[in-house]
Amino acid sequence: MSALRDAAMKSKAWPFEEARKILKRYEKKAPEKGHVLFETGYGPSGLPHIGTFGEVARTTMIRRAFEVISDIPTRLICFSDDLDGMRKVPDNVPQPEMLREHLQRPLTSVPDPFGEYPSFGDHNNAMLRRFLDTFGFEYEFYSATEFYRSGQFDDTLRLATERYDAIMAIMLKSLREERQQTYSCFLPIHPETGRVLYVPMKNVDAVNHTITFDDEDGREWTLPVTGGNVKLQWKPDFGARWAALGVDFEMYGKDHSTNTPIYDGICEVLGGKKPEHFTYELFLDDLGQKISKSKGNGLTIDEWLTYAATESLSYFMYQKPKTAKRMHFDVIPRAVDEYHQQLRAYPTQDLDAQVNNPVWHIHGGIPPQSHMVVPFGMLLNLASVAGATDAKGLWGFIKRYAPDASPEANPDLDAAAGFAVRYFADRIAPTRVFRLPTDQERAAMVDLRTRLAAWDGGLDEEALQSMVFAVGKDHGFEPLRDWFKALYEVLLGASDGPRFGGFIALYGVSETIALLDRALAGELVR
Repeated sequence: MSALRDAAMKSKAWPFEEARKILKRYEKKAPEKGHVLFETGYGPSGLPHIGTFGEVARTTMIRRAFEVISDIPTRLICFSDDLDGMRKVPDNVPQPEMLREHLQRPLTSVPDPFGEYPSFGDHNNAMLRRFLDTFGFEYEFYSATEFYRSGQFDDTLRLATERYDAIMAIMLKSLREERQQTYSCFLPIHPETGRVLYVPMKNVDAVNHTITFDDEDGREWTLPVTGGNVKLQWKPDFGARWAALGVDFEMYGKDHSTNTPIYDGICEVLGGKKPEHFTYELFLDDLGQKISKSKGNGLTIDEWLTYAATESLSYFMYQKPKTAKRMHFDVIPRAVDEYHQQLRAYPTQDLDAQVNNPVWHIHGGIPPQSHMVVPFGMLLNLASVAGATDAKGLWGFIKRYAPDASPEANPDLDAAAGFAVRYFADRIAPTRVFRLPTDQERAAMVDLRTRLAAWDGGLDEEALQSMVFAVGKDHGFEPLRDWFKALYEVLLGASDGPRFGGFIALYGVSETIALLDRALAGELVR
């Protein structure tokens, strides 16, 4: 363990870098609460999206890294802001008219449009927990509704009335002048309508811990800030929650980064110690727009898992968290293949390299062995020419290419074969565009066919790749990438693909000759 700890203390992997910052926080004195607390937040205004998962996955990676370099116990809280008022109706849920009647009510007071849970907030919380449980995350779930109504937040809320002016001084600096006139860090929940009210305070009583305000009809109300009668605006809520729970670490997206001084300041005003933060770049859809729970753009959690195993998503989340990423279907194949490349490399690496390998962080230091003897990208191309409807339809080709492989001995490959067939049918087949070869390409493909017909080199993919390479060179392709691009476009209906020698080895020499014949006869062009 000491060798692992030594390697971790000098590792440049970002989870260890962040873990070391947390360790430094307690280098002189252990936490009074007896543990280090990691938190992730979730705004359940819409269905959980893949970015929500990424936050928990990345925080878990830092938590596991911390546990290598420290003996201090840890906890991870996933906190749902489900007492927020529903500000708009999401685009991707049923019964929008019904939901419109409940605008501005807390999400846990809005009926579930799916008819499955006591409230819309409960439904979205359940969707989040279901997915986190699928991945085996260790976490404690906290509901803001429960947190406010149970009294767990009461001491901090009372302190907020006593230090109201200090909180407001922090907040007002960040607001435009007209907003300053009506802003309050407290949002009362109307005793009759149940709606979250954005109204100015007439009085904040630091002795009795109450607030006085007029509702939209001009009626005056005085409510205690405790017991779930009031919630905090989201920026003060961030800092107050850190103080109340003693949060040591929280990460959030770049869109929050300008608010960090506000969160920290309010945490300190309310007697807390500001946590360590990590700001990650945002996820973008295929058009470069930020993905949004309410819009439902970008990939969903379930969509990724339709086409690839869970570990590939964790790998995607590990990679360069401070770089904006396109979150679209076409990132899945590469993530699958790169994940397995790292798995295969892991046993050959020394300890220093292993703790820098993404799979160490994905699997908490115990990565499995990869049995993916055929890359996912190759399986996709095989699916495109094999006419398979399930994994079984690919195994005849796989067995010839890798005789020792089987669904039982290579379960990850068997699963990937099924994913590949599905991905091809849903994502590639509808967009394929075949074309006829140019005169130069036709001559080269006829030459390739002739050389394949005379081939006696077996299924050696390196030898096949060299032969295909030589054909392109002999026919004057410059750069040679244009030759391979032509093969993909004419034979597979796509602009790129895996190494073509590997494709021939997997699909078969005689099968590739038949495919060339069909392409040269114009049968693939519809």
